[in-house]
Amino acid sequence: MFAAKKKRETRKSVRQSAWMTLDGGFATRACVVIDLSTTGAKVEVDDIGTAPASFRLAFSRDARSGHRCKVIWRRGKTMGVKFIR
Repeated sequence: MFAAKKKRETRKSVRQSAWMTLDGGFATRACVVIDLSTTGAKVEVDDIGTAPASFRLAFSRDARSGHRCKVIWRRGKTMGVKFIR
């Protein structure tokens, strides 16, 4: 039997400026969302080495908006994040 393939969510290319906010909203960093789906996003940051493992991703500096995220992979200046509830 073949294992069921995991269907990947359709990603929409957005290339939009965004903000990564640490829990509590005390620190923000600029980033760019390359593409976006209902379950996650590809994000580009200048210094990937200092990007936290989890954060809130928003299209404004408002710490109460956006999605809570967990980093799934990192390559070069980009990382893939999964939205968590």
